Amino acid sequence: METTTLTAFLAVDLLLVMTPGADWAYAISAGLRDRSVVPAVAGLVAGYAGYTLLAVAGLVVIVASAATLLTALTVAGAGYLVWLGWGVLRRPAALAASGVAMSSSRWQTMLKGAGISGLNPKALLLYFSLFPQFIHLSGGWPVAAQTALLGMLHMTACAVVYLSVGLLARTILKSRPSAARAVTRSSGAMMIAVGVFLLVERLVG
Repeated sequence: METTTLTAFLAVDLLLVMTPGADWAYAISAGLRDRSVVPAVAGLVAGYAGYTLLAVAGLVVIVASAATLLTALTVAGAGYLVWLGWGVLRRPAALAASGVAMSSSRWQTMLKGAGISGLNPKALLLYFSLFPQFIHLSGGWPVAAQTALLGMLHMTACAVVYLSVGLLARTILKSRPSAARAVTRSSGAMMIAVGVFLLVERLVG
């Protein structure tokens, strides 16, 4: 693939990744609640790794064109976000003086992160609508290889941005427990809002 194509894709992809959403909310929550943000970010990236594998296999088109399956995926993802958001609102993070917060196990944190990104139908549509614009059928690379490379770039961008978001939230709010609780509640509310929006958009729209 040409360098100009990859640069253009990365520029557009970074704009999308840097737009706050459920992923950001989870990274912020993990930064305030857990000892390390790495498991949470690893989980988020793992969800996108699943989408990359689907895209490489060509299954994204099938899923995106199946209205019933996409609706079921939307409802499951939206319900999961609302459930997680409600849990965050009930137990807002507050960092102790030592800087250590109550945390879930690493595996639980990773699984929640994978669920947030993996059950998000917007991610599926991102792969389905954005990737084809940068894939050249007449290029020297096979379509599967081009798709895999774009997926790797997207996952790298997610890892860098979400790690930065989680670490910044932890560093800036470390000595401000009240602000940390407020930010965590906002993160929980954001998850709920995204979940409700997806439900309304799919079931009512």
